[in-house]
Amino acid sequence: MAARSRPLLLLMAAVFCLLAGADNAAAITLSARVIHRFSDEARLLRAPRNGSGNGGELYASTSSSSSSASWPRRSSVEYYQMLFASDVQRQKMKLGSQFQFLFPSEGSQTISFGNDFGWLHYTWINIGTPNVSFLVALDVGSDLLWVPCDCVQCAPLSASYYSSLDRDLNEYSPSGSSSSNHLSCSHQLCQLGPSCKSPKQPCPYVVSYYTENTSTSGLLVEDILHLAAWGNDTSNSSVQAPVIIGCGMKQSGGYLDGVAPDGLMGLGLGEISVPSFLSKAGFVRNSFSLCFDEDNSGRIFFGDQGPVNQQSTSFLPSTPNGNYDTYIVGVQAFCIGNSCMKQTGFKALVDSGTSFTYVPQEVYEKVSKEFDRRVNATRTSYEGYPWKYCYKTSSQALPKIPSVVLVFPANNSFVVSYPIFPINGEEGAIGFCLAIQPGDEEIGTIGQNFMTGYRMVFDREALKLGWSRSNCQDLTDAKNMNLTPPTKGTPSNPLPTNEQQSTHGEHAVAPAVAGRAPSKPSAASIRLTASPSCLLRLSLLIILLHLVLDVKVDTGFC
Repeated sequence: MAARSRPLLLLMAAVFCLLAGADNAAAITLSARVIHRFSDEARLLRAPRNGSGNGGELYASTSSSSSSASWPRRSSVEYYQMLFASDVQRQKMKLGSQFQFLFPSEGSQTISFGNDFGWLHYTWINIGTPNVSFLVALDVGSDLLWVPCDCVQCAPLSASYYSSLDRDLNEYSPSGSSSSNHLSCSHQLCQLGPSCKSPKQPCPYVVSYYTENTSTSGLLVEDILHLAAWGNDTSNSSVQAPVIIGCGMKQSGGYLDGVAPDGLMGLGLGEISVPSFLSKAGFVRNSFSLCFDEDNSGRIFFGDQGPVNQQSTSFLPSTPNGNYDTYIVGVQAFCIGNSCMKQTGFKALVDSGTSFTYVPQEVYEKVSKEFDRRVNATRTSYEGYPWKYCYKTSSQALPKIPSVVLVFPANNSFVVSYPIFPINGEEGAIGFCLAIQPGDEEIGTIGQNFMTGYRMVFDREALKLGWSRSNCQDLTDAKNMNLTPPTKGTPSNPLPTNEQQSTHGEHAVAPAVAGRAPSKPSAASIRLTASPSCLLRLSLLIILLHLVLDVKVDTGFC
């Protein structure tokens, strides 16, 4: 507290002691007023803290300084513009998301084509104006949405190359979309911007993936992603969401050999991912869900935070400085049957772009041996399959399979619905394998096969992974939810600004409704009864005065 305030405190303390001595039953009522942040009183209180000796000087100033710009005159145009901007920001945050769910305009369904397309799940999306459809793989382990574009080296796009397709795949071209714009090298999301010759030239990108020699490269483009909306008093309406797309001119590795030939949608935590754009634009909450059914179908919903009865576990920081770049969770133990083995905890990347599940070598040895000890089947090997622990079975039925459970903190358990991979012959099932692989690193991967039968919720607001059993058909309590695409479009919305895009992981505090501060003390006041001791009264007075001053100056603004 400033030195100039000390005489005042001493004087008030003396008066307090005298008053208390005259009437020990006297009571003091202290209250804190709520002051609007742009009110005259707030302006006067704030000025000395900003280094001005006279609050009136700041009030009367008409300069374009940052202080004046932050404190518009009441009832001025700037005053109402500031309030309006705050309202818009509030509406875009979690309490004001426009829709409960968003999903691709061609429908929420996802599908796996098995070995034909690398065992990944895919969904049809529409991009651009006029819209063009693409069959993109879904990958929570990466961030960028990219599609084949002005191809120099791309996978074949004709349906004749793929036995599972009944229509040709498409190639994107920015020149063919009236809503497209090349991202410049000066844009904040252009990672290769410093290497550009000019800040105005189109932004290049290169993304390399975990699969050996697999990458995509090209130019970054702003364009429209067409989505369907449900919830919050909307009925099957359409949304045109501005996003950043990788114009994939050159692919390599697996992307030329049948994996994601028509592009990939990254669903990671990066600012350039589709979930990031949708939440920052205020369309939906910063969360999404994936559901994979045993029949190779599934669902994707943006904005889904899961049912209230779901189990969950927190994501872990992925970098030494505490950043959350990928979806990593901490497994405390692996259980086979009723046996939870010691020293089987590990960190794992949750990745829908990985078909199978990988664990550290030491954990793999313990888990596989315990599974082998408990399963009632003859061990064998099957040529061409990557799994080590495989077993024979009759064509009639599989033997009883011991349960496989991942244990997370707070006693949350994840019971793997399909821990095995069946081996089929001409007459049906002839065997099965434990669908777990040893990994080369300390961090494992929970792949798509472990997620089957669950509604997996990637809650980026709460930084939690949620899961609940699901048949992947009805993801809400509303029985009349329409999962088919809409028929009408809605106007497009502007792409979030650089400032909005650069605030990943931050949540703004919503402003209070504008209005005058009350002239009477609040009913919720602090009441203190005088004690016999003047020293105690003096201590209480100093503490309370300090609190009152802090409340009024520091936290009294809405």
